[in-house]
Amino acid sequence: MKALHTQVAVIGGGPAGMAAALAASREGASVVVLERNAYLGGILNQCIHDGFGLLRLGKLLSGPEYAGLFAAQVAEDTNIVVMPGAMVTEVTVQKQIYCVSRDGLFCVEAEAVVFATGCRERTRGAIAIPGTRPAGVYTAGVVQHLLNLQNIAVGKKAVILGSGDIGLIMARRLVLSGVKVDCVLEKLPYCSGLSRNKYQCLEDYGIPLYLSRTVTKIRGDKRLESVSVGRFDENGNALPGTEYEISCDTLILSVGLIPENEIAGKAGVALHPETNGAMVDSHLETSVPGMFACGNAMQVNDLVDNVSDEGDIAGKWAAFHALGRAPQAAGTCPVRQGDGIRYITPQLIYLKEDSTLSFRVTAPGQDKTLRVSSGNKTLMKKTLKRVNPAEMIRVHFPAQEINPGEITVSLL
Repeated sequence: MKALHTQVAVIGGGPAGMAAALAASREGASVVVLERNAYLGGILNQCIHDGFGLLRLGKLLSGPEYAGLFAAQVAEDTNIVVMPGAMVTEVTVQKQIYCVSRDGLFCVEAEAVVFATGCRERTRGAIAIPGTRPAGVYTAGVVQHLLNLQNIAVGKKAVILGSGDIGLIMARRLVLSGVKVDCVLEKLPYCSGLSRNKYQCLEDYGIPLYLSRTVTKIRGDKRLESVSVGRFDENGNALPGTEYEISCDTLILSVGLIPENEIAGKAGVALHPETNGAMVDSHLETSVPGMFACGNAMQVNDLVDNVSDEGDIAGKWAAFHALGRAPQAAGTCPVRQGDGIRYITPQLIYLKEDSTLSFRVTAPGQDKTLRVSSGNKTLMKKTLKRVNPAEMIRVHFPAQEINPGEITVSLL
């Protein structure tokens, strides 16, 4: 078997992986990027809408434009070797990465590994919609790929289930391509996408959003003919007798994303039970020393700018680990979520180092109090005018405010 040696191996060539590779190279490490597609960019290549790069670059770019800027930097960096068309099948604790490509099976041996594997969409099978199995049922990302990259029409009249950001964006895209979008259905009592996407993609185009409703049955023989829709109460319980039927030939599912961590999990990386993302410390190092995670493999982000920021951190510390330059830590402090918080990242922070906590709330609300505490001591307390589970909250901690002992983040 062919073997390749490197100091840092990055699995995934999307925005997180490219940022990690560039950060590791800046620290002087040799880098190999393993990407299963034929080109870098990841999901950005099919995101032709704008909204990317405002925080990092100060301007709005489309997904391919944003990806192209980083891909050009990677191509010019002599410390980085990109291996497209390389599917990683296994990563061992010894950081041996087994891959398959058109040239056969090979192994990459690294001193540090960065998982930047992104996430995948939840499918019809995952949410168990009963009914027949006709053509015309897609996930939102598949429709995005078909329309934007292959110019393939998917139907004439569509219903979108789920108000995630991809679903909202594709509602607008379908209207612009001539498809009649009947409505967007959301099982939760609130929109699960960003507010800006709700206004720009639904309200500006007259597409109705129906909350507390979901598809209860799919009908059709060879092609989808209609869906049954049922209502739910505030506790998520179905309301009998509320079902009605919508005629359509296309059903698009935007029902959540799942971090791609099967390979990381088999390598021994601890995964968060709520999100399936890798559990990390503030250096984005996982439970396995020398293995790091960033981007949507760690947590599903709202903004690609934050994904790139995480790649910067993971790549830098992966290089420090590979080169033996990681400073001696002064101690660590565990972080846990309290009332009103769905999950929090990282789960461990270092004393005497600045840290940033990212988290999502469990329900929308207004005039909520965010409290960060250690035991009975309040480290931070601030009022948030509006919170939404779809919008990630980030809190920065200066080093001098971090004390030994468990830190709890709560929303009151």
